[in-house]
Formats: sequence, structure tokens, C-alpha cells
Amino acid sequence: MTMETSSAVIFEERQDQIFRKGEQPFDLACNKESLAGAISQRACVFCGSRVVLYPIADALHLVHGPIGCAVYTWDIRGALSTGPELHRLSFSTDLQEKDVIFGGEKKLYRALTELIDMHHPKAAFVYSTCIVGIIGDDLEAVCKKVGKEKAIPVIPVQAEGFNGNKRAGYEAACKALFRLVGTGDIDGISPYSLNIMGDFNLAGEIWIVRSYFERMGIQVVANITGDGRVDSIRQAHGAALNLVQCSGSTMELAGLMEEAYDIPHIRVSYCGLEDMAESLYAVARFFKNPEIMKRTQRLIKEELSILYPRLREFRKALSGKKAAIYVGGAFKAFSMIKTLKFLDMKVVLVGSQTGTKEDYQELEEITDDGTIIVDDTNPLELCTFIKEKDVDIFIGGVKERPIAYKMGVGFCDHNHERKEALEGFVGILNLAQEIYNTVMSPVWRFVPRRAAEGVKNGRDRETLCVHNQRLQAL
Repeated sequence: MTMETSSAVIFEERQDQIFRKGEQPFDLACNKESLAGAISQRACVFCGSRVVLYPIADALHLVHGPIGCAVYTWDIRGALSTGPELHRLSFSTDLQEKDVIFGGEKKLYRALTELIDMHHPKAAFVYSTCIVGIIGDDLEAVCKKVGKEKAIPVIPVQAEGFNGNKRAGYEAACKALFRLVGTGDIDGISPYSLNIMGDFNLAGEIWIVRSYFERMGIQVVANITGDGRVDSIRQAHGAALNLVQCSGSTMELAGLMEEAYDIPHIRVSYCGLEDMAESLYAVARFFKNPEIMKRTQRLIKEELSILYPRLREFRKALSGKKAAIYVGGAFKAFSMIKTLKFLDMKVVLVGSQTGTKEDYQELEEITDDGTIIVDDTNPLELCTFIKEKDVDIFIGGVKERPIAYKMGVGFCDHNHERKEALEGFVGILNLAQEIYNTVMSPVWRFVPRRAAEGVKNGRDRETLCVHNQRLQAL
């Protein structure tokens, strides 16, 4: 497919959000409202707030709005917990036409008091939705009243879906979290301590990362928010350092804490060989303690001695294969590109839902000429670019899976629904294994776009003929 052909299926208003490296000076628009009618892969403000706050396992999460909003975000992260699992329940005030006409504040009050009496949460988050923004219910007043009566924090999350994009939801969640920070006792917290921010404990990954810091001799005060607890978040201002992985989702909170409590932050990534090691070294350098640095060096050496021999075997098989990446937070794309390059694979398409100008500038710097970089793309564009680049594997999230399979391309889930840990050193091995299993599967020889190539190369001629006959008969 030529560039002229692909341009014909790209909306004119989207041209400035698509960049081809090597063909023009870098200039990519981002953080714009999604184009109406383009069926963007991006979610709404409400969804963004739920993504961040949902993993706080001992808090009550009540969606004030129609039942569909609660259903849409039910168990949205699949975040694991070592204890309570109140977050796994999806509560809603289920606003109806009558509530829209007469207001939903009384219904919200009844729902909150009943749920708090039933479940005894440490705190409650109340999410506004589009309809609440339209009818004007006063969440702040209701939450303040219930919080006083029940003696727990009841925090409104102003996340009307029409009020921006997913990034605005992240900011709403951070402002809600900041109302908890600073309200707990910080006695006994080590000077060598930190908060893990922007990790949501998919497949238990925050437990892997915490174990590394424990081996280094560093105390983790709060997980914000994977396997999160209200009491630890209330103590988060006692930590010496904030580690921000998903910068889009928690950078706002890190900035608020730096301004209020003078806690510095470091941007890190636990995905990928190079970034995982550098994240640990960055923490060791920050604390300027020779013993911590020695433990860090020993930890990384031990992990790499196990990892390298197995990764070399995958590299032999995957060399030259082509990959497309589309993720929520751009930090995952950075680490993914480095990992795939280590496996000698070619990244031909990369994009994110919520990347910033700085994020895309960095992507431009670490990708090869010809790579397509996209912001807030849609299924039409993704299908076009996958065909143009003849991709072997698509790494993305739940909304991208059907696109890959319909195009006859292997898929690797790097987002909400996965059950395999892809962070930490063990996660790198899991990722390489999954990519290998997917890309090398013989099934791809029989999809229409690869069938002709298989025949040309003399592979499974008879099987392919039978397969094509069956396809024609369907």
C-alpha cells in the first residue's frame, strides 16, 4: 500500500496527529479532543478517573450516574489485591429519568449511607458522570455531609465524561487522591523510603517491583494505586521520594506533593530490560548510600544472569520481525521499543492514547526512519498502517485485539486484561515468550494476507490449497 493510498482513508482533521519519521521535520499534535465520528481508541474523563482510583482495594467506589457507566468500568483494571477486594464490586446510583428531572442528590445520599454501613470502607470515592454534570447535582455537599456523619473521608471525583479527554480524568483522580495525602501519621517511616506511583498491579506486578526495593533496603510507603490502601495513601507525604511510572496518570499528584511537601519525583519504567535496570539504579543514586548501591548492583547482576541466555534464544528466532505498538501511556511504548530492538525486531508503527509533545519527541528519537507515530488513532488508521507495514505482531490493549485478529496479525495484550506479569525482569522474559509463541505460530501461514507468500515459498502447498477452498466455500 502506497502512502497516497493510505492518505485517502485518513481524516483530513487527523493529518497533524500522524507522523512518518524521515519524511518531514518532527511536528505532531497531541492532547486534542478526539475527532467526532472517528471512533477514537481513547476513553472519556470518567473512565480516566476510574482507571487511576479503582485499584484502591479498601475504599468504596460509587458511580453517580446511569448504570451503563458503572458497567463500562466494572473491574476495568483487573488489579489484584493482597487483602480486601471491595474495589471489585461496581456500585451505581442508577439514575433514571425521574432523577434527571428532580435531581439525584437524595438518591446519592441514601446509596452512600447504606453502602458505608454495609461494607465499612476506609474511604469512599463518588464519581460524577455526564448526566450529573448536566443536571447539576452538588456532589461536594452530599459527600461532605455523609463524611461528617460516618467519620470517614468521602471524596467527590469531578469526572463528567464530556468535560475533556482521558487525561482530564487522570487529573480529576489525582486531585481526589491529594485530599487523602497528608492526613495520616508518618512516625516510623524510614529516610530511605518511596511511593510507587502510576502502577496498577496488573497480574501482581507491583509485588514484583516492591520485592526489588525491599532487596535494596528501601521501604515502600504507599502503592498509588495498585493494591492500594487508604491508610498508606494518607501517609504518603512521609516518603522521601515519589517514583512515577505512568506519568500521564499520576504526574499531577507528584507535582502537588512536591509543591506541598517538598517530595521530589523521578520518572521510571519497570517495563523492558534497560529501563527496569536504570529505574533501580536511579533510586540507588538518589539515596546516595553505598550499601544500597551495592545491593542494587548485586540484584541486577543476579537477575540478568538468568535472563540473558534465554533472551538470546528468542532473539535468534524473532530477528527481523515487524511490530506495531499502540498503548495508553507513552512510557510503555518507550520501554517496548527498546525491548523489541534487543530482540532484533523492527518497530514500524507506534502510538498512544494520552502522549504529550515531549513523549512523542522521545519516540521520534528512538525509532527508525519510516516508523509511523500516531496520537489518539482509530481502527480505520490502524488497519491501514498494519497492511502498509505488513506487521507480524500488534502489541496493544483490549480495543486493539479484534483489529489485529481481523487483519490476520498476531496480538500481544499489554494493557488492562492481561494475566501475565510483563513488568520487572521476570516480565521481560514473559513478554519475549509471548511474542515468540504468537509470531512463530504456524496459524499465520493460513490467513489470506500470508497464504500466497506461503505457497510462493513452497510451504504447505497442499494444506494451503485445501484451506483456501474452505474459505471460498464459506
